[in-house]
This record gives sequence, structure tokens and C-alpha cells, in this order.
Amino acid sequence: MNLDQFIDNSHFLTQSEVNKFLWSTLLCGVIGAEREFRNKQAGLKTMIMIGLGSTLITILSVKIGVNSHDRIAANIVTGIGFLGAGVIFKDENRVSGLTTACVIWIVSALGMSVGAGYIEQAIGVTLVALLSLLFFPVVEEFFERRYTMRVYKIVKKYDGERLDIYEESLKKYKLKIKRGGQRLANGIISGTWIAIGSPKNHDFFVETMLQDENILEFDF
Repeated sequence: MNLDQFIDNSHFLTQSEVNKFLWSTLLCGVIGAEREFRNKQAGLKTMIMIGLGSTLITILSVKIGVNSHDRIAANIVTGIGFLGAGVIFKDENRVSGLTTACVIWIVSALGMSVGAGYIEQAIGVTLVALLSLLFFPVVEEFFERRYTMRVYKIVKKYDGERLDIYEESLKKYKLKIKRGGQRLANGIISGTWIAIGSPKNHDFFVETMLQDENILEFDF
């Protein structure tokens, strides 16, 4: 292979590819900065690395996959799922990290879009994603001030009465409830409820339960 053939085979980094890497760094970095500001598991560096990696793989897929330009890049969609799963955690009755996992998926898609040359589409999605990440937490906080969900578990000695009195107490404080499982074993009865209401009403209920001497265990 002579020098002209080597150059024609596009082994060198072109200006177009440099621009793609710069765009990928910028767009993914903007989203990563938002994650970094909120102290999430995947922040600025992680998002930039994911975006650059997706961009490079997409470029290589177009260059190497002569008969099928999407052959290599298609595996990004599968592989990024394992990376996203690593930031999802389950803590008792709460799951965290779902939003960050979704952002990782979007950043990967942005890198692929830039690598394929669809920069305008990548810019548009970046703006929509960034606005969503900045705006929706405000909306969530607004609703949480009025409709907070908590899971309660009460354990007490069984004295012939069920836990209906505590269920009535939940209703008394205007909490909408969904009864979970109840269990009786060795003279101990326990029950769980999912309750939705204002934080103030939750606090009133918790304070009442903390003063109940018959309760052996109270999770809230």
C-alpha cells in the first residue's frame, strides 16, 4: 500500500472528526455538569467519556463496517445498559439512580448522533434533556410538598386486637393509605402501609406513633 492509498483509506484524523469530538465533549459535558452539580454518581467526567466513546465507536463503525455501517455501533445500545444498571440502587423501599441511568443512555445516544453526523439533532435533544433535568426537580418538589409517599411498618405485641387502630390514625391525619401485608407470629403482630399526604400530616402521625408505648418497632 502506497502513501496515497493510505491517505485515501482515511486512517488520519480529519477536521470533520475533530469537530465531532469537540461537539460530543461540549454537549455531553453540559449534561454531565448538571449531574456533577447535583452530586450524582455519574458526573462530568463520566458523561464526557461515555459521549466520546460512543462518538468514536460510531465513527469507526462507519469506517470499518463496509457492508453494514451500523454493525459495530449497534452494540453501544446493548452495552450502555450494563453501565446504566451500575448506578441503580435499591435501599429498602426506595430505588435511586434511575434518572442518572437514563441520562447515561441519552448521553450515549448523543455521542452516536454526533458520530454519525447528526449534530443538529444532538443539540436539540441536549437542550430538551437539560431543560428537563433543571425544570422537573422543581415540579417534583412542588408535588412532594403536598403529596409525599412514605412506607410505615408497625410492630407490637398481639393483645387480641388487630392493627386497625393505626390504620384509622393514618386516615385521621388525612393520609391516603394502601394496606400492605400483616403478620402474626409468636405473639407479635406487624403490618405495613403505604401512605400519601402532606409532609406536615406525616409528621403529626409519626409524632403520635412515637408516643405510643405499645409499639415495639416503628419504621418510617
